[in-house]
Amino acid sequence: MDGTVEARENRFLEIKLFQVKPDKTAEFEALATEIAEEQKRRPGCTDIKYMKRFYTVDGIGSGDPPRELTKIVKCVKYFSCWEFDHKENYGKAVEWFFTECLKPVQRLLIAPFDIHCGDSVY
Repeated sequence: MDGTVEARENRFLEIKLFQVKPDKTAEFEALATEIAEEQKRRPGCTDIKYMKRFYTVDGIGSGDPPRELTKIVKCVKYFSCWEFDHKENYGKAVEWFFTECLKPVQRLLIAPFDIHCGDSVY
């Protein structure tokens, strides 16, 4: 690294944590795929990703790859990361999400999903 920092336009990010009932994972993944296609179309959306937690770093040696999870304890965790050009567009998009997607998603979860949002730092 040469010590210079490139100017990067700040983005607004939202991370959701979904705790899905073990017997509802296929249904959640199908719904997430459908929702993500609509999320991409929201004005100002620059990216949307969903991730299923498959691995852990608990109990591994330094430099080793993560180990695969072998059992479901209470739920299967999924995360989404939704990125926007600015928080005003996010506000409109999240209103859409709560109006159109909340009920179908909630019935697949063991608890309400967590939302964390803020400005990106890089």
